[in-house]
Amino acid sequence: MARYQIIFAYDGTEFLGSQRQANGRTAQGELESALRRLGWQGKTILLAGRTDSGVHAAGQVAVCDLAWDHTPAELLRALNSHLPPAMAVSQVQTVRSDFHPRFDAISRRYRYSLFCQPQRDPLRERFSWRIWPSLSDELLFRAAPLLIGSHDFAAFGTPPRPAGGTQRNVFQSAWRKIDQISWQFEVSANAFLYRMVRRMVFLQVSAAQGKISLDDFSRAIHSPGSVPVPAGLAPAHGLTLLEVQYPDDLA
Repeated sequence: MARYQIIFAYDGTEFLGSQRQANGRTAQGELESALRRLGWQGKTILLAGRTDSGVHAAGQVAVCDLAWDHTPAELLRALNSHLPPAMAVSQVQTVRSDFHPRFDAISRRYRYSLFCQPQRDPLRERFSWRIWPSLSDELLFRAAPLLIGSHDFAAFGTPPRPAGGTQRNVFQSAWRKIDQISWQFEVSANAFLYRMVRRMVFLQVSAAQGKISLDDFSRAIHSPGSVPVPAGLAPAHGLTLLEVQYPDDLA
């Protein structure tokens, strides 16, 4: 019996989030089903964190204990042969017996994609949020760095556990313009509140469209509750969990 770290990707369009649910398909449920076909007898795998219904992942992390008499590379191939087309394992390795994908993580990185045009674009909208009216590049690029640092992000999300803290440390926060109508936001932090990234994007877009001022956006970060800001979230389908990072001593 060994403990395996499994890094996998999924198109969240078809799933009701990452965590297993009684009714409906989830990424965890599909991965556990594939593992059972390979002899896994555990009750539940461990995940690095939850993603909402419709959110995608390029680097979600799971851990399971499995009696497997072959190499990690063979486990990767076997899992992919049993997973649906919307999912794929990219890496498998053995880790120490007490490794936990959530509690041992040192950072997580997300990407949010959007584009700006008045009419629908079916080829873009599976993975990007279409917004209109247009926004200001300058205001968008000025808003993102304001999120960097250790702050009380109570205005941006709720803790994953009742009565949990809302202090988080953001390491990276920046927008990148892809073409004339497309932007991507990347953010990394030690941890995130529930729906925190989608709220970050929504308020930055609100500022870039002139619906709130940058001063109000800054006060929402530094003095939550001191100024009213519009309620709302960026849609789930524009968000992708890119990676979860760990210390080097996993073996």
